[in-house]
Amino acid sequence: MELRAFSRLAAPAAAALLALTTACTGGPVQGRPGASGLRDPYFPKAGNGGYQVDHYALDLDYDPADGELRATAVITARAEQGLSSFNLDLSGLKVEGVSVQGEPARHNRTGNELTVRPADDLKKGEVFRVEVDYGGKPLTIADRDGAKEGWIPTEGRPPGGAVGVGEPVGSMAWFPGNHHPSDKATYDITLTVPHGYEAVSNGELRSRTDTGDGRTEFAWHSPEPMASYLATAVVGPYKVTTGKTPSGVTVYNAVAPGEVAASEGALARLPEVMEWAGGRFGPYPFTTTGAIVLPKGSLTYALETQTRPVFSGAPAEEDLVVHELAHQWFGDSVSPKSWKDMWLNEGFATYAEWLWSEDHGGHTAEEYFRAFLTGDTDVDEDAGSDWAGFPPAAPPGPEYISGYPVYYRGAMVLHRIRQEVGDAEFFSLVRGWAADHRHGNASTADFTAYAEERTGHDLKEVWDVWLYGKDRPR
Repeated sequence: MELRAFSRLAAPAAAALLALTTACTGGPVQGRPGASGLRDPYFPKAGNGGYQVDHYALDLDYDPADGELRATAVITARAEQGLSSFNLDLSGLKVEGVSVQGEPARHNRTGNELTVRPADDLKKGEVFRVEVDYGGKPLTIADRDGAKEGWIPTEGRPPGGAVGVGEPVGSMAWFPGNHHPSDKATYDITLTVPHGYEAVSNGELRSRTDTGDGRTEFAWHSPEPMASYLATAVVGPYKVTTGKTPSGVTVYNAVAPGEVAASEGALARLPEVMEWAGGRFGPYPFTTTGAIVLPKGSLTYALETQTRPVFSGAPAEEDLVVHELAHQWFGDSVSPKSWKDMWLNEGFATYAEWLWSEDHGGHTAEEYFRAFLTGDTDVDEDAGSDWAGFPPAAPPGPEYISGYPVYYRGAMVLHRIRQEVGDAEFFSLVRGWAADHRHGNASTADFTAYAEERTGHDLKEVWDVWLYGKDRPR
């Protein structure tokens, strides 16, 4: 691929810019460095201190033939302290230039940290704009549990494509940012790809434009706040279909050619699942929905990327569609404050599967609960798993945040609440939690306090035994 000019910094000024980035900033220092990491209990270097991001504008130019990404990220943020410097998370890729408030800024790289030193200190409360031009071949990152995230090439013809996914920290492989779920922002993601390819991301497709040079530009807009790990960028020769749910929510599905027939049944029920979930959990928190079905084997998991979950191959069961769509309420709209709160994502989504079964003539949630207590794999094949191996609110390390207890014991915590307070109070709690924390972040402590206040019940035994207890509950 031809080396393209910087999208917002004129190419003739590149040499001058590189010289300026090594210059010293004069004048007295009014701020102090922002922290390089938010001390998350499992990913202490994820995210950065001293600022909050309001908006990301990502301009991504990708050619699957050579795997090269040329990109510009424009980040609008607010300083929470006086800043002499601040950090962005970025793994791999070469930084070509950085500016802050329109002025060239010094920068340096150490590992996954891009440290930026503005020409002038930023004042507390100041809204600032940082622009990063960067490129190269994005990395695929191995999680602590062995799964892959980041930027992952996918198979197919013409030469494949790629998917960008980020749970928990993989988004730093394809754009610089404050990559921790506690810092949510709105997004505009523009993807430019060769003719013959579709480019799919989160939110609403604002435009699809022929650039006149054998490429197509897709402009996507996400008006609701989104944690960066929920952002996605997918490129490939996908079949796109659109529609509406009965409630009028736009549906946008993109399916790899080899997965179209196998996906039809599960995706045909997506509008029905959406309507059911709205009845159980309250109004849908976004303006669009849909699914992205990758070539089979692209990933080893499905992911609740905001408004448009990603599936690796056709969803084998409708339960998986229910799970990922339930995340739009629990995990996407109500996002965790830290990765220690992962059970609030997965426990709710797993319990949604049990509720779907209960409401559609299958096993009841009570039957699932008792199956896990007794190890009855006839009801659920995972009932024989080590679902009680650790407290769901306290996984022993980052490699366990997607472990069985987070999903199944997390769901059992919710059912224990239901047993204690009754159906009316329980479903009022679920809908209230989704509504009162809509588009925000919440911790386990927030949930336990909210549950007791909302229901008026003392739930200490549930927390002590099921949520935090180290022994197997009985």
